Amino acid sequence: MISDPKALSDLEFLLSDPLSDRCPVESWQALSGAAADPNPFFGPAFLKPYLQHMAPQGIRLAVVRNRASGDWLLAAPVGMRRFGLVLPVKTVWATHYAPLGTPLVHPVAGPAEITCFVEGVARSGGLLAIPYLPSGSRAARLLAEALPERIHLVSRARRAAHDGGAAGKAQLEAACSGKRGKEWRRLFRRLGDHGPVRFESLSGADAVAAFEEFLAVEASGWKGRAGTALASRPDTVAFARAAVANLAGEREIRIDLLRAGEKLVAALVSFVEGGWSYSWKIAYDEDFARYSPGVQIALQAFRENLALTGFKGADSLAVPGHSMIEPLWPGRLETATMLIASGAVGDAKRRLAMVDLAAEQTLRQMARSVKRKLRK
Repeated sequence: MISDPKALSDLEFLLSDPLSDRCPVESWQALSGAAADPNPFFGPAFLKPYLQHMAPQGIRLAVVRNRASGDWLLAAPVGMRRFGLVLPVKTVWATHYAPLGTPLVHPVAGPAEITCFVEGVARSGGLLAIPYLPSGSRAARLLAEALPERIHLVSRARRAAHDGGAAGKAQLEAACSGKRGKEWRRLFRRLGDHGPVRFESLSGADAVAAFEEFLAVEASGWKGRAGTALASRPDTVAFARAAVANLAGEREIRIDLLRAGEKLVAALVSFVEGGWSYSWKIAYDEDFARYSPGVQIALQAFRENLALTGFKGADSLAVPGHSMIEPLWPGRLETATMLIASGAVGDAKRRLAMVDLAAEQTLRQMARSVKRKLRK
C-alpha cells in the first residue's frame, strides 16, 4: 500500500447523508465539476432526486476532504447490496439507471486520498465493490497504484463508445460507409414520405419540454407495455423529471430529436459533462420502425457530440453486445467491477463473493437457456 502518513493526517473521512439539509451541496458540486473523471450520476443534480425517489434508505456519500480547508477531494455514494445471490457487500451505488461507478476524484487527489476513502468505507465490512468502473479512468489507475495487492477485477466488459477529434470522425465515417450506410441513407429519405424530416438538438429549458415528448414516445412502445418505461411508475418518472430539470439548469443535458413533419419519430437523452457525452435513454415511435429510427438518432447524436467544444469521447452506457449501437459507435469502453479487500475479513468475503457471483451467473445462464428453448 502506498500512503504518506503526513498526507493522511491532513485528510478527514466522513459519511454524509446526501438528502440532509446539512450536506454541503456547494462542496459536493464543486468536486463534481472539477473531477478528473466526470460522472454526472454522482453529482447532486442527478443523485439527490434518484435517492429521494428510487433508492432504499441508508445510502451515504463517502467523502474525503482536506481537514484544514474543508475542500472535498473524493466522494461516491455507498450502501450495502447483494453482490450475487445472497452475500451483502459494501458497494459504490451504481445501478442500471446510472451504470457508471467512477468515484468523483479531484485532480490533486492521489494515493493518500484513495487509501483514506477505501479504509473509511471498507472499515466495517472488509470488502468494497466498485461496479461499472472504466478501466482507463484516473480513479481506476489511482486505486491500482495505492492498493495493488488488495484489488481483484471481475465482470469485465466492453461497451459501445466513440472518440472525439480525428479518431471520432474516422469512426463516424466507417460506421456510415458501405452497403449498411447506403441503406440507412435510403431509409432516411423514405422517412420524408411522412413530411419534412429534421433533427433538433435541445438543451436548457428546451430540453425540459422535450423530455415530456420523450416520455410519451417511450411509454407508447414496448417499454410501456412491459412496464419499464420511465413513465410507467410514479417514482421513476418523478426522479427522472427532477434529474432532467436539475441538469438542464446546469446545461448538462442534451436531447436529440428526429421529426417527420410534426411527428416525433425518435429521441435520445444525453448527459454532457467534462468533455464527455453519456447516452442515457433512447426511444422511438414503433410505427416508424421500418426506417431504423434508433440508428438515425444515434448517428445524429454522434455528429452532435463531435461538434461539441472540447469533446473527448462518448459512452453509450449500453449493455455489451448491443446489436443496434455497437456497429454505429465502433469505439469500446472497458469496464469492470473492482473488489477491494481490507484485512483477513475482507479476503474471506472476497472469496465468498466470487462463489456467490459464479452461482448467480450460472443461474442466469440456465434461465436464458430455458427461455430460448421455450421460444423455440
